[in-house]
Amino acid sequence: MGYSLWNDKIVKDEEIVIDKEDRGYQFGDGVYEVIKVYNGEMFTAKEHIDRFYKSAEKIRITVPYTKDKLHMLLHQLVEENELNTGNLYFQITRGTASRNHHFPGDTVLPVLTGNVKESPRPLENKEKGVKATFVEDIRWLRCDIKSLNLLGAVLAKQEAHEKGCYEAILHRGDIITEGSSTNVFGIKNGILYTHPINNLILDGITRRVVLTCAKEVNLPVKETAFTKSEILQMDEVFVSSTTSEITPVTEIDGTKINNGVIGEWTRKLQAQFETKIPSNFQVTDIK
Repeated sequence: MGYSLWNDKIVKDEEIVIDKEDRGYQFGDGVYEVIKVYNGEMFTAKEHIDRFYKSAEKIRITVPYTKDKLHMLLHQLVEENELNTGNLYFQITRGTASRNHHFPGDTVLPVLTGNVKESPRPLENKEKGVKATFVEDIRWLRCDIKSLNLLGAVLAKQEAHEKGCYEAILHRGDIITEGSSTNVFGIKNGILYTHPINNLILDGITRRVVLTCAKEVNLPVKETAFTKSEILQMDEVFVSSTTSEITPVTEIDGTKINNGVIGEWTRKLQAQFETKIPSNFQVTDIK
């Protein structure tokens, strides 16, 4: 038996009732977050919750609970499910109303839900690296909002999957933006490059951790756009996300990055990332 978050309560999964006219179903009218849980502890929970409120504000949804209240509910959800290592997903929609594109009235309350799932760390991908493919970025122009509307990302990820690749590296024209569910980094001549934060990419929480790690290992950072041809010439490439952590990319559309060998800087960043994870989490598979 599992438990889920439903507004301000933790309930059994089968007790949740979502109306057929919930705007999350009909319009994707809402925002979401995913928090990684290590050894029962939420990682970077404050940062995820802060971003959740910012995304909601940008689409004019008022979360009807304080950040402290939400944090408490999410912690309770993890505890009730006895989640050890896995993912915590939560979302808010604009609520239930007769289908109409404009916002419903103020009497319609947002609907908050959340659930957890045991999920191991991506240790094999982190150790061996993954393949990626270029896909044109056809998403809307507010990728800074963590919207429930993920169709553009879904289509890109499916294209990558059909090519036997882990990730789709998105580009607008010749400029690399991000991955379908990750941020993208390249390292050239001892400098870390990544697309600057703007409306074309998500301000990734793990991206922030990566930049902190880079500072701690004395790796200079340039937040500047780079091109498809430039990423293929990088010494090292990796992607980051809550579920991918720091995953090396060893090949893009048949072109090997660094002859398919994961670089020294990527390994240093991975090792520094490990120091951020709750100290009682035992890692034996990363060299």
